[in-house]
Amino acid sequence: MLEPRSGQTATLLPDGKVLIAGGMQRNQDFYKSAELYDPATGKFLPTGEMNQRRVGHIAVLLGSGKVLIAGGWVGQGGTDLAELYDPATGKFTVIAKMTIPRGRPSATLLADGDVLIAGGEVRDNEPLASAEIFHVKRLSFQSIASMHHARIAHTATLLKDGRVLIAGGYGGSPISSAELYDPKKGTFTETGSLSAARCKHTAGLLPDGRVLIAGGSDSRGWNGNLDSAEIYDPHTAKFVAASPMNDSRFKLPDEAVQLPSGKLLIAGGSREVEVFDPARGRFLAVPGQMNDKWHYMSETKLRDGSVLLAGGYPNSDQATAQAWLYRP
Repeated sequence: MLEPRSGQTATLLPDGKVLIAGGMQRNQDFYKSAELYDPATGKFLPTGEMNQRRVGHIAVLLGSGKVLIAGGWVGQGGTDLAELYDPATGKFTVIAKMTIPRGRPSATLLADGDVLIAGGEVRDNEPLASAEIFHVKRLSFQSIASMHHARIAHTATLLKDGRVLIAGGYGGSPISSAELYDPKKGTFTETGSLSAARCKHTAGLLPDGRVLIAGGSDSRGWNGNLDSAEIYDPHTAKFVAASPMNDSRFKLPDEAVQLPSGKLLIAGGSREVEVFDPARGRFLAVPGQMNDKWHYMSETKLRDGSVLLAGGYPNSDQATAQAWLYRP
């Protein structure tokens, strides 16, 4: 990349390029800058700057082809500033603010084109239970009913029936609770609990509609990385233990990429990259290794089915500019 980054967002655009925005070089050294990865040339190119330096923000491709950027950390606390990136002009434009500042919330594009934004933190150790909806037609944010549990570093997965599974996270300590957001009712309902309390994990939708939850950390943080995994079944509303990963890892991309084969790619937090094979019910190591345990790297599926992995930081806080392509 043009800049070393971790905690950035990476969004596939309609033209096949990837918008990489924000992130940090090291603690408290945040970026306004953004760049584009062009798969046709394999190169990164500069594009317009955001109006706010930020890390741990959200980025969602809207039906219009523009990208919503909102929230994130701007220093010791979160921001409520939101902006839109227009690929046609390469510029970011400030829009209405969120209802509350949020550092590292979750964001989910709903079936109707609106965006669910949930949780995060106002500032350190102040996790939020509140949630809001970004109305794409009005370019405005509206508060909705709160979650049952305050949480940050959780996952949010859109199910095939249009509901959203919110799982795990940190609410003063790692939590095992999970809940479902129903866009028809605008409310959250508690569902089965994870078998292990975890935060900073990853989640991915399987082809049959179940959800894989993997990795993360327990209350020991850096010393409590997990290799365990479990699967949520929307029909039974229960989590069932799955075979463990080949390596323990945390600070993962929120969403595990579903490959054309239906397998899920797990990368980051370890030198190893692995895939979960739903047909076998187990994780398979990918040949070769990355050169370090890159935490908070980004993971983006490209049009040809390959996956762009970029950035992250090792056990020090110095981010890398390196990028990789995984070819299934």
